[in-house]
Amino acid sequence: MYKISRVVALVSGLIPASLMAQSIEGVIKSSDGNAVAGALVTVEGTSAKTVTNSDGSFLLNDLSAGSAELHISASGYAHLYEDIVLTEAGVKSLALTLIRSPIEVIDIAGSPIHMSVMESASPVSVLSGENLRRQQASTLGDTLEKLPGVQTNFHGNVASTPIIRGLSGPRVLIAQNGLDVSDVSRVGPDHSVATEASTSQQIEVLRGPATLFYGSGAVGGVVNVVDGRVPTDNTTRGEWLLETNSADEKQLATFNVTTGYESFGFYADGYWRESEDYDVPVEAEVEEEEHDHEEESHDYVVENSAEKSNGFTLGASYLFEEGYVGVAVEQFNREYGIPGHSHDGDVSVFADLEQTRVQVLSEIYVQSQWLNKVSVKGGITNYEHAEIESGSVGTLFENDGQELKVDLLHNPFADWNGGFSIHFKNNDMSAVGEEAFSPPSESQTLALAAMEEKHFGDVLLQFGARIERVTIDADNVLLPALEAHDHEEEAEDDHDHDHGDEETATRVFDVAHKFTPVSLSAGLVWDFVPGYNFGISVSRSERAPSAAELLSFGPHIGTNSYEVGALFALDGEEIGLSNQTIDLETANNIDLTLRKTQGDLAFVFNAFYNQVDNYYYQTSTGLYVESSHDHDHDHDHDEGEEEEHFDELPVYIFAANDVVLNGFELQVAWQATDTFKATVFSDFVRARLKDGGNLPRTSPMRFGTQLAYIDDNLTANLDVTRYQSQDHVAEDETSTDGYTMLDVSVSYDLPISSQDIMVYLKGTNLTDTEARVHTSFIKDIAPRPGRSFAVGVRGNF
Repeated sequence: MYKISRVVALVSGLIPASLMAQSIEGVIKSSDGNAVAGALVTVEGTSAKTVTNSDGSFLLNDLSAGSAELHISASGYAHLYEDIVLTEAGVKSLALTLIRSPIEVIDIAGSPIHMSVMESASPVSVLSGENLRRQQASTLGDTLEKLPGVQTNFHGNVASTPIIRGLSGPRVLIAQNGLDVSDVSRVGPDHSVATEASTSQQIEVLRGPATLFYGSGAVGGVVNVVDGRVPTDNTTRGEWLLETNSADEKQLATFNVTTGYESFGFYADGYWRESEDYDVPVEAEVEEEEHDHEEESHDYVVENSAEKSNGFTLGASYLFEEGYVGVAVEQFNREYGIPGHSHDGDVSVFADLEQTRVQVLSEIYVQSQWLNKVSVKGGITNYEHAEIESGSVGTLFENDGQELKVDLLHNPFADWNGGFSIHFKNNDMSAVGEEAFSPPSESQTLALAAMEEKHFGDVLLQFGARIERVTIDADNVLLPALEAHDHEEEAEDDHDHDHGDEETATRVFDVAHKFTPVSLSAGLVWDFVPGYNFGISVSRSERAPSAAELLSFGPHIGTNSYEVGALFALDGEEIGLSNQTIDLETANNIDLTLRKTQGDLAFVFNAFYNQVDNYYYQTSTGLYVESSHDHDHDHDHDEGEEEEHFDELPVYIFAANDVVLNGFELQVAWQATDTFKATVFSDFVRARLKDGGNLPRTSPMRFGTQLAYIDDNLTANLDVTRYQSQDHVAEDETSTDGYTMLDVSVSYDLPISSQDIMVYLKGTNLTDTEARVHTSFIKDIAPRPGRSFAVGVRGNF
C-alpha cells in the first residue's frame, strides 16, 4: 500500500493542476427552503451527471479544473444554469435555489444542442410522465391533440397523424429517437403510424420548421417519440399497465424494463392491444341523421374500426465513463379495419401492418483539441402494409429504409457552442395492387448541417444552416389513358358514357429528379427581466416534393379521390405530362415567443407567420372517373346524383401555389396552491392561398381549460375543450360544426412493497357529443367516439 501511494503521489506531481480530477459538492433547495430531491445535475459538455438525494444534496467527481456550467432540472421547477470555476480544491458547499414553474420544463432529447420548452428560440412542446399516460390513445395523432398547436387528422380511431399548425403529411416528420419511422403514414391518412406511445418515455413536438435537425421533410415540424430502447445506464427500473375501455371494448397491456450488470445495460418492452368497432352517439353517416329514429333505441357504431396490435423491443448497451453504444431491435404488428372502405357494399377491407426496425445509438464524449462529443444514430427498417379484402391482398405497400446521422459537437470556440451534422437517408418504397396510386420509387438524401449558439449576457443567439442533395428515381411511371368526365357534360349527354375498363397504360417511362434544398435559420432568446424571456426565430426552408406528390396516378381510397401528381397536367379533360418545372417548395417563417418562466403563474405565447412558395397541394379538376369498387364514402351530391354516381371518384391533381399560414398558440398555467393547478390554452391557424381561397382541412380554432388536483395519493383532472366551427373551406369542401369535449380522470396511488401502484378511471366525451373532426378525410362517416370510460392499473418499480 505504501508503494502504491508513493506512485500515485509521484504521478500526481507530474500532472498539471488543470488536468487533476476535481469534485463539486452542493445542495439544491426550493425558494421556500425545502430540499429538492430527484433533481438532475449535469455538467454541460461532459458525461458527468447525478441526481440529488432526499435532502437535496449532490456530489460530482472526476471533473477537470477550470470553468464549468452546471445545469439543474427538476419536475415542477424552472431550469437553472450556474457558471462555476473549479479550482484545485474543487467546489464545496455550493447552495443553489430552484424556482417553481407550473409549466413543465423538459429537455428535448432529439436536439444535438440543448433545447427545452421554456428556453428555445423555436417553439417546442413535450408530453411526458403522468400527462403522457393520461392522454395516450391508440394512435399518435389522437395522443398529442391536446398540445397547443397540434391537432389530429382522426381516421376512425384506427389511424391518425399529428397536424402541426395546419400542416401534416410530407411536411411533418414522425421520428423515433431522432430517426425517421420510415412507414407510409405520410402518404395516406388511412395508414397507421408505426410507432407506439404506450411504451414511450416522452413525445416531443417541434412546431414550425425543424429542417436543421431532421431534414427538408420537416418544414412543418417534427414529432419525436423517445423511449429507452437503447439504455444509457443500468439502473433497474420498469413500468407496466393494464387498461380496458368501454367505447370500443379495448384491452391494453404494456410493460418496459431496464436493468444491467457491470458495464452493460439491457432493455425490453412489449404491448398488446385489441379493440372492437367503437360506439358513437349518433348514426355514423351524416346522410342517415335525417331519418326518424324517435321512440327507437339504437347502438350506433363506426363499422370496420376494430384493431389488434402487438409488438416488442429488445435492446442492449455497453456503458463506459465517456458514454455508451447500443443496439435495439423492434417488431411492430398492427391489424386494423379501414372505416368507409368496403367493396361490393359488404366486404370489409382491413390493413395488416408489419415492421421490423433496428436502431443503433451512441454518444461518446471525447477529449481532443477540437471535438467534445460524437453522437451516432443509425437505423434499418423493413415495412410492409397489406390491404386485404375477401382474404386476398388487394394492395401491398412496402418500404425499406436506411438512415445514418452523425453529430460532431466541438469544444467552445470563442464561447460559441455547436457542431456539424452529417445525415444520410434512403427509402425504397413500392405499392402494388389495384389501388396502388403511386409507382415504386427510391428517394435518397445526403445532407450537411451546422448549428451554433452563443450567450451574450442575457441574450442567446442561435444560427444554423443545412444543405441537402435529394434524388427521386422511379423506373416504372405510368401515364394511363384516363377516361374522365364532368357531371355537367354527362347530364347533357343523357349519361350515355361507357364506364367500363377506363384505364389503359399508354406510356411507361423513367423519372430521375435531383434537388438541392438549402435551409437557413437564426434565433434569439432574451431574458429581459428575471423570470421572463422573449424569443424570435426566422428561417428559410426548402423542401423537395415527395415521390407521391410527383408521381401519383391512380385511385387513393384513403382520401376518397383519384390522385394525379405534379409531374402531370390537365389539358381540358385530358391529362398528360406537364411542361412546368418542378420547383422546390420554399417556406419563409417567423416565430415570436413571449414567456413567463417562473413563479406561481407562467405562460407561453407564440405567434407565427409562414409564407410558402410553390406549396404542393391537391386541387379539384371538376372531373370524375369510375371506381372499380363500391367504397362506402360520403359524396357531396343530392340523392338523385348520389344514386347515379355512387361509384365515382373525383379527380384531384397536385398543383403548386403560394400560400400563407399564420396564427398563434397560448398556454397559461396557475399553480394556485401546492395541490391545485389551472391551465388555459388556445390555438388558431389561418391557411389560405395567397391569390385567394382556402387550403382544405384546416384545423379550427380551439380553446380549453385543464384543472388538476394532485395530493400525496390522489390525482384528479378535468379537461374542457371547445372546437369552433370551421367555415374557411376549400372548393368542394363542406364546413364543420363546432363541439365541446368534456374529459375527466381520477387516479389513486397505492405504495405496495417496492412498487408504486396506481389505479385510475378516465372518462372521455362525458356529454356524449356528436364530434366530427374537420381535418379528417372521413368526418362524415366516422365521428369521434361517444361517452366512454377506461379503467386501469399501472405499476412502477
